[in-house]
Amino acid sequence: MAINIEGLTPFEQEEALKKLLLRKKILELQTKQKDDFLLFVKSVWPEFIAGNHHKIIAKKFEAIATKKIKRLIVNMPPRHTKSEFASFLFPAWMMGREPRLKIIQTSHTAELAQRFGRKVRNLIDTQDYQNIFPGMELSADSKAAGRWETNQGGEYFSAGVGGAITGRGADLLIIDDPHSEQEGASSDVNIFNRTYEWYTSGPRQRLQPKGAIVVVMTRWHQKTSQVK
Repeated sequence: MAINIEGLTPFEQEEALKKLLLRKKILELQTKQKDDFLLFVKSVWPEFIAGNHHKIIAKKFEAIATKKIKRLIVNMPPRHTKSEFASFLFPAWMMGREPRLKIIQTSHTAELAQRFGRKVRNLIDTQDYQNIFPGMELSADSKAAGRWETNQGGEYFSAGVGGAITGRGADLLIIDDPHSEQEGASSDVNIFNRTYEWYTSGPRQRLQPKGAIVVVMTRWHQKTSQVK
């Protein structure tokens, strides 16, 4: 932002300087919000109060964003903001950082996965988000809740566990609660085996080179599988 102060009165020069300083502060804040996940969260969710666990998760998300890690599993009890972080605010932040990013979001039902997609889409459409990531917009002809694109070639696709994901690629794969509470507490190991088979034959195969996987869930059962 350039201002020609030639011919301005001292008062006008002072006002012009104030505008330059304000613009400088805005640009500095935008840069911080792009790099600092919690700062971004507080900017679009002013009522948010950060706990220690939020700070730990945020650092891991930032490590994914900077390619320092490619696999992350978050196991936490219900009502700890893990889904708000991992399936809503994190993909929105990542899309702003990398508008060409391809994201696949999954959950134990297609309806829940689409709900996350709707929240991310709606956040991107807000002025608060646009102030942080100017120029990042949704494609005008692609705004379905669970399947949409950005104006710069990014893609978001949601699916329930067991759903088809053919023809899609993922730079970021998010798996949020692959089991319902009832399934998670079940003694039937076939439930877990079916989900794992779907993961290995479906979403895992759609991961792009150097892509990242985030799994977030409550650990209801002792049986676990390693994400590779």
